[in-house]
Amino acid sequence: MTRAGAAILGLSLAFPGCGSTKGPVVPAATPPPAAGFTLAWSDEFEGPPGATIDATKWTFDVGGGGWGNQELESYTDRPRNAHLTGDGSLAIDVLRESHTGPDGIAREFTSARLKTQGLFAQTYGRFEARLQVPFGQGIWPAFWMLGTDITTASWPACGEIDIMENIGREPAIVHGTLHGPGYSGAGGIGAAYTLSSSRFADGFHVFAVEWEPDAIRWFVDGQLYATRTPASLPAGARWVFDHPFFIILNVAVGGTWPGNPDPTTVFPQRMLVDYVRVYRR
Repeated sequence: MTRAGAAILGLSLAFPGCGSTKGPVVPAATPPPAAGFTLAWSDEFEGPPGATIDATKWTFDVGGGGWGNQELESYTDRPRNAHLTGDGSLAIDVLRESHTGPDGIAREFTSARLKTQGLFAQTYGRFEARLQVPFGQGIWPAFWMLGTDITTASWPACGEIDIMENIGREPAIVHGTLHGPGYSGAGGIGAAYTLSSSRFADGFHVFAVEWEPDAIRWFVDGQLYATRTPASLPAGARWVFDHPFFIILNVAVGGTWPGNPDPTTVFPQRMLVDYVRVYRR
């Protein structure tokens, strides 16, 4: 993009209300996964500041149609909204700016939604990311997965595994959730994890799921906080977590769950991703 240059370098500076460097809250050396796992796929986001993402690993969703949640952002594929920081992280930048995407929908916020659809998917294993979330009312960062059959089975029959979601009004809480036929949307099956003395935006944290044929387990910084099995579903509901899923990273603005930004919400906002790693048993 022609506007990358100085604009991108300017965005690489610290944003109010969100981190932009790998701070000391979580050590740079993260513990290895549980015994029995081997690395199958990863992105360490190494490259010069302002560089675009690796197109062999990620592609973009674009547009401002609300994404089924009445969201307010327009997702773009511009380096202005997703780029490498130069210190081994991916930055997803949320900007307050008038933007009309290729869908012709005008929005007042832009962000990015990266996915591995068509490039990488896996059935079972450990899916892990080390990241620092932004902070603010109406800000909605997420690290999650969808079934590769979404184009034929549609949602929620394809299945959705939310590894980490956070909404700005709950700065010390993240959520892990399953969505499928008969347990989707507000009826998703999940759990929350709460920090005891800080906000998730104050440093990097490691979010992961370990997924087996009949169980999915959620972890924050190596601590197991939830396990769900077919027995966790409503009576008669179908377990749809038995086929390949692809990965998504995004930051939404507004929507039915987080609510909209208010005068306390500071822009720009940034989510930093140190790495994404997928392991196989």
